Amino acid sequence: MPSKDYNSQDIKILEGLEAVRVRPGMYIGSTGVRGLHHILWEIVDNAVDEAANGFADKIEVVLYKDGSVSVEDNGRGIPTDIHKEAGVSGVQVVFTQLHAGGKFNNDNYSFSGGLHGVGASVTNALSEWLTVEVYKKTVFKMEFHSYYDKTRKKTISGEPVAPLKDTKQKTDKHGTLVRFKPDKTVFETVEFNLETISKRLRELAFLNKGLSIKLVDLRDESKFYNKTFKYDGGIVDYVLYLNEGKTKLYDLPVYAKTERDGILIEFAMQHTDSYTEGIFSFVNNIPTPEGGTHEVGFKSAVTRVLNDFAKNNNYIKEKDLSFMGEDFREGLTAIISIKMKNVEFEGQTKTKLGNPEAKNAVEGAVCSELDALTKNKKYKQIFDAMMKKALGAAKARNAARHAKEIARAKSGADAARLIGKLASCSSKKAELNEVFIVEGDSAGGSAKQGRDRQHQAILPLRGKPLNAEKKRIEEVLKNEEIRTIISALGTGIGSDFNIKNLNYHKVIILSDADQDGAHIRAILLTFFFRYMKELIQEGHVYIGMPPLYKVYKKDVTVYAYDDSELQKAIDQVGRGYQLQRYKGLGEMNPEQLWDTTMDPAKRVLMQVTIDDAAEAEKLITTLMGDDIEGRKTYISEHADFNKEDSFMEKVNL
Repeated sequence: MPSKDYNSQDIKILEGLEAVRVRPGMYIGSTGVRGLHHILWEIVDNAVDEAANGFADKIEVVLYKDGSVSVEDNGRGIPTDIHKEAGVSGVQVVFTQLHAGGKFNNDNYSFSGGLHGVGASVTNALSEWLTVEVYKKTVFKMEFHSYYDKTRKKTISGEPVAPLKDTKQKTDKHGTLVRFKPDKTVFETVEFNLETISKRLRELAFLNKGLSIKLVDLRDESKFYNKTFKYDGGIVDYVLYLNEGKTKLYDLPVYAKTERDGILIEFAMQHTDSYTEGIFSFVNNIPTPEGGTHEVGFKSAVTRVLNDFAKNNNYIKEKDLSFMGEDFREGLTAIISIKMKNVEFEGQTKTKLGNPEAKNAVEGAVCSELDALTKNKKYKQIFDAMMKKALGAAKARNAARHAKEIARAKSGADAARLIGKLASCSSKKAELNEVFIVEGDSAGGSAKQGRDRQHQAILPLRGKPLNAEKKRIEEVLKNEEIRTIISALGTGIGSDFNIKNLNYHKVIILSDADQDGAHIRAILLTFFFRYMKELIQEGHVYIGMPPLYKVYKKDVTVYAYDDSELQKAIDQVGRGYQLQRYKGLGEMNPEQLWDTTMDPAKRVLMQVTIDDAAEAEKLITTLMGDDIEGRKTYISEHADFNKEDSFMEKVNL
């Protein structure tokens, strides 16, 4: 129990980087895989900031066999002179002092993505060792290490091995090379994910036109990886990349770059024949998946300009349908990237821009640029194509409203059907309740018998839901399985979605570990992503992980959830074991299903998250859209056909 007495003697003064070691989660969010990559992003962001401010055009990231990683840029190089206040080199200050750097005034960097993080010092604090080389006519070197001090009985973090040394070795290079090895005593895993890194580096290359970012993986000689991301078209190439596999309504995206009120504003947009919108925004190269004031300004500008174009070109007549903003955004893929000073983020995850001045600047700039293009004859066909798309969307919106009205009228009937279908729970506290969306009546029956009736509801699916990627909302609402899910969750969908009405704070997809089960998971995730995205963003969607094997003898039973766990289970049970391979959930009796998959104390759940909204958009389009060749290519590159559940592992958003 904490002491009731609380005085100055209870306050610990943490020297240097000790605070980071004591509470790493405060600085990098978590000590899981996301936190591991965060300490890499801190170094990468510094290199990109050099490029974004015009001082570098090449970055190289290398993954090594020993678990370390290096980041090199050809920028100005970290200052090597002595810092007047600290009395040590600029390099030592940057890597040992929290919140130290050249980005807290506007003299060295006009715009900085690094401000979103907490600096290179945190990377140093959470590494076994870190080395720095600075190239400024000669090569400067410095090393840091972390170690356990037996005398003081604590870990010393990021200690300089020696002061910065000028090796006197001449060089034509300029810039900085940082190499570090994450500390395995801090992180749950110290294995960097190649796909995670490549996605982020590709994104940074798109956002910084002409910047060359090379990624090399030396960890596995049999799978040597060496790829360079460089896009001379910048965010125009980004939009084209996201629209691969879609039918585009005009060949090249509409693009503009300008500055207003001290904010650099760049946007690219292109319509396809799809039915949903994808707007992806960034501030100082940092993704803002929750949007913010810059997105609001962009949407307002697009609506205003296209409405004016529609009126001036007789697309709107007295008896015709009136347009709404969502009509102009149907099928739209857009990138909005701004760079500004004094960024203010909002939201729980700090991924929503809050600066009010950004709305006015973006809205004014986009209005001005788009309006000028509407008056350019070269763009007439493009804006005509936008109008035709918007007309179809407006008619569909009316049809969807009619469908929703019918759906609401049927709500009583849906509720009646739910009585026979949904086995609800007795608790009325949504934050404590969970619903299992279960594949098949057989598994649904076992789940209903084996569940915790107070907090667990069961919704069996009697058939495959509709693939929402290929249908408009009015068609989605005609599907009985989809309507049943909507009724059970209580939030509504699309523009009517309200997270406050969610009946269950855990929505758990529970399907077989086979191809049909994977398909059902993919269909449900696609529906949630397209029409209930906030459900995923707020962390309410999970995938239940039923075991693949049961290893048993007499009174000993051990379950294995994948092939890697099977041998451990066999070793645990010992000689004379018997093995059962589960083909489906329906093979389990209620007690087994509870014990392995539903018991909160023992089960394994995979939370569905959206780490990269743009990549998630592209993945959904690839896997669930009409581009058969694109899907074949993705599957051949990512699926391990020797492992039955590997494909679905790659479908995680």
